[in-house]
Amino acid sequence: MTKHIFITGGVVSGLGKGITGSSLGVLLKQSGLKVFMQKFDPYLNIDPGTMNPIEHGEVFVTDDGGETDLDLGHYERFIDVNLSKTSSTSAGKIYSEALDAERQGKYLGKTVQVIPHITNLIKEKIYKVEKENAADVIISEIGGTVGDIESQPFIEAIRQVRMEKGKENVMFIHVALLPFLSISSEFKTKPIQHSVKEMLSLGIQPDVIVARSEKEFDDKLKDKISSFCNVPKENVINCPDSNSIYKVPLLIEKTNLHKIVAKQLDLKLGELNISDWIKFVKNIENSKEEIVIHIVGKYVELSDAYLSVMESLKIAGYEIKKKVKFKWIDARKLTKENFEQILKDAKGILVPGGFGEEGIEGKICAAHFARINNIPYLGICLGMQVACIEFARNVLNFSDANTTELNENTLHPIIHILEGKNKENIGGTLRLGRYKTTLKENSLAANLYKTNFAIERHRHRYEFNNDFKKIFEEAGMIFSGIYDEKELVEIIELSENDFFIAVQYHPEFTSRPNRPNPLFLGFVKAIAKNS
Repeated sequence: MTKHIFITGGVVSGLGKGITGSSLGVLLKQSGLKVFMQKFDPYLNIDPGTMNPIEHGEVFVTDDGGETDLDLGHYERFIDVNLSKTSSTSAGKIYSEALDAERQGKYLGKTVQVIPHITNLIKEKIYKVEKENAADVIISEIGGTVGDIESQPFIEAIRQVRMEKGKENVMFIHVALLPFLSISSEFKTKPIQHSVKEMLSLGIQPDVIVARSEKEFDDKLKDKISSFCNVPKENVINCPDSNSIYKVPLLIEKTNLHKIVAKQLDLKLGELNISDWIKFVKNIENSKEEIVIHIVGKYVELSDAYLSVMESLKIAGYEIKKKVKFKWIDARKLTKENFEQILKDAKGILVPGGFGEEGIEGKICAAHFARINNIPYLGICLGMQVACIEFARNVLNFSDANTTELNENTLHPIIHILEGKNKENIGGTLRLGRYKTTLKENSLAANLYKTNFAIERHRHRYEFNNDFKKIFEEAGMIFSGIYDEKELVEIIELSENDFFIAVQYHPEFTSRPNRPNPLFLGFVKAIAKNS
C-alpha cells in the first residue's frame, strides 16, 4: 500500500517545507523506495500561469504541460523524478471544479459545502496521484501556514485521509519556526507550541516536528518541545539554517528522520546510498573561484522569478568548481543610450523568458551587445526571440522588425503567434510541456547535447516566422534545432561568435544536481574560459 506523508508549516511562511520534504524524499529514494511528490496551494488562482512572477516567483512547467508552483522545481531537482500536472493543485482549481459540477447538476441539487464537497475533491486529488504513480511513498506539501483561513479545507482533508487509512499509512510532519533571541541568547519554543495547538484544534496531532532555527539546539530544548507538543523526543528534528539548500538532505540524514518515517509507516529501507549527493555537496564546498553572469530580465525585483535559471547556472558552475554569482540588470532601464555603459564589464549575458512589452527593447540591446562584442550569450524563450529581432534590425537592416505581440502592423514580423493560439484567453493557451527537437549535425547545440536531438519543456505563445528563415540563414544565422512535426525553430546560434545560442524552450527545468543541462554547462564553461 502507498504511504502518505503530509508536510505542514507553522508560525511563518518561507521556512522550507518544500526543501524539507524534498530532502526526506532524497533519503527515502536512495534507500530503494519509489517516491513521488505533490503540492497543494491555498490561493484561488486556477494555476500560477497568469500570476505576476514578481509576486509569486517563477512558473515551473512539468513534462505534460502543467503550469505549477516553483516548489515543484525543487522537488524534481532533489528527487530526480519528472512530476506531472497532478502534482500541483490550487484551491482555485478545486473550487472551480466544484462550481462546474454544481452548474452541471452533478450534486443533484444538494447544498454544496466545504465539507464534504470541497474536502472530497481534495482527497480525490490525493488518491489520483496514488493510483497513477504506484509510488511507495507520496510526500505532499500543504502550502501556506496553519491557521490561515484558506488552508483549512486542505488540513481537514488530510485529517480525513489519516482517519480513512490509519496512522500506519499516513504521517504528519510539521515544520515550524524556533526563534533565537540574541538579546537574551535563548531559543523560544512558544511559537512552536502555539502552532501545534492550532493543528490540534483542527484535529491533527503532528507525528514529527521539524524545528527550523538559526543554529543547532541541545537535547534539553528537544525535551521541552517533546513534552509540550506531545511528540517523542527523537521525533523533534533539529534543522538549523544552511548556506546551501543542497546540504539539507545531509543534515536531515543525521537526524534519522527517514528511519523515523520508515518505522511508523512500516517501510522496508534498503542500504542508504547518497554518495552522489555527498560528491555534489563537496563540489559546492570546493567551488571558490567566482564567475559573474549578467541576467537581463524584467522581473529582477524578485530573484525567485528566475529560480530554475539561477539553480541551473549554480549547478553548472559546481560541475566545474566555479561559484556563480549574478548581476541583475533591469531590462526596462536598459536603453540604446546607456546599454554599453551598463554592460561594459559583462563576461556572460543571459536573457530569460518573459511576457509583455516592458523590457523588450532593453533585452534587444543586451543581445546586440553580446553579439557585437563576442560575449557568451544564452537566450531562453523570449531571449531567443529578441536575439532574432536584433539580428533582423542590425544585420538585415529591417529597422521595424518586431514581434506581433507588440506590433501587429510591422512589415517584418520576425516573431508571430503560434498557429491556433489566441490572445483573448491568456490562461492555459500556451504551447506547454515536453517536445523533441532535432539538432543540426556539427552545430554548437549538437556538440553541447552530444546527440542529434534534445527533449525539453516549452511555455510560449509566439514563435519564429519561417517566412524569414532563408534570408536569416543567408546572413549567417544557424537554425540548429527544429521541431520537425511543425517545422518550428527551436534553437538559433551564430557561428561567428564563440558562444551565442538561444532556444525557444526552457532548458532550466531539466537541470539536476550532478547533471546540469548541457546548454547551461556550455555557457558557464565559455564564461569561465573568457574570464
